[in-house]
Amino acid sequence: MDPHPFDAATALVPAADGGLEGATHPAWSNMVGPYGGITAAVMLGAAGSHPQRLGEPVSLTVNFAGPVADGPFRIDARPVRTNRSTQHWTLALSQADEVAATGTALFALRRDTWGHQELAAPDAPPAARVPVTPFSGRFAWPARYEMRFVSGPWPDLANPASPLPDDSLSLMWIRDHPPRPLDAASLVALCDAFYPRIFRRRQRFNPSGTVSITTHLHADAVALAAQGARPVLARARAQRFAKGFSDQLVQVWGDDGTLLASSMQTVYAKD
Repeated sequence: MDPHPFDAATALVPAADGGLEGATHPAWSNMVGPYGGITAAVMLGAAGSHPQRLGEPVSLTVNFAGPVADGPFRIDARPVRTNRSTQHWTLALSQADEVAATGTALFALRRDTWGHQELAAPDAPPAARVPVTPFSGRFAWPARYEMRFVSGPWPDLANPASPLPDDSLSLMWIRDHPPRPLDAASLVALCDAFYPRIFRRRQRFNPSGTVSITTHLHADAVALAAQGARPVLARARAQRFAKGFSDQLVQVWGDDGTLLASSMQTVYAKD
């Protein structure tokens, strides 16, 4: 049986000098190079598969120093400090001896402590009552997800909304396609699955790209395993567009209302 497209795209093999080698996958292609979420996932996997790794991932930051090109790449993952319960990593993805992305990751031994969730999941009909939203764009990665938009769907770029929406908010149920049990790497990838918020506000194609994305993983492996392959509820919005950049805030809840992850990214947009 062929591997799931996510697992094929995030597969890494050890290099003789201790680095890790992989290659981009055509199923995850984007406007330029691969979808950013799959790059983030493979960088997390480089630390997660390291023999010195301690505990589970808690947060990941990936900075896209330049476009990742289609083809082979190398990842160097280094634990820079390990404490009793936390471990800090630096990451670098390079192609042809040039760095394309850098990152940092925090892993930790999670403990049972007092907890409370302040951010409730937004009201939304169950996933089964929301039809799958079709996508017919010119790049491949959206087909790797089953998206069921509750609000703020892909804009019809040939027939812009009138009047233009007054917010950048989108809400959808989403899971891997074909379905795959959720884990930390696939959750990191999913947090980047929204189209650029400027597309929604302007209702037109606007060349854009993620410059930096930080994802906080609030759920441990047990909670993610309990979610399984069922759709999760995800919400995205921007807070400000200014001088060529904007942010994008994303939250992801399990179908029981548990906040699984949150992320913030900086997005560059060209007029």
